[in-house]
Amino acid sequence: MLMAHPATLRKLVRRYEALRSAHARLGTSESGRHLEDVSYTLCVTTGTRTVPDALVAAETQLRAVPSAGSPAALSEVELTA
Repeated sequence: MLMAHPATLRKLVRRYEALRSAHARLGTSESGRHLEDVSYTLCVTTGTRTVPDALVAAETQLRAVPSAGSPAALSEVELTA
């Protein structure tokens, strides 16, 4: 399975969370459409069919990738410089 770039996946999850919160506050048709759009994109990106499954898949994928700045994320060039 292809994985989205970690930065893209993190941004998508943050956008979903922000839009979910905004829609809970606003409850407008526009906020609902934005939430539906990002929910769909999150599902497609993670290869899932539901938002809860997409969030679990995103979390799993992001845990498998070292975060920027961690020793495991440093390239061999950075380690030998």
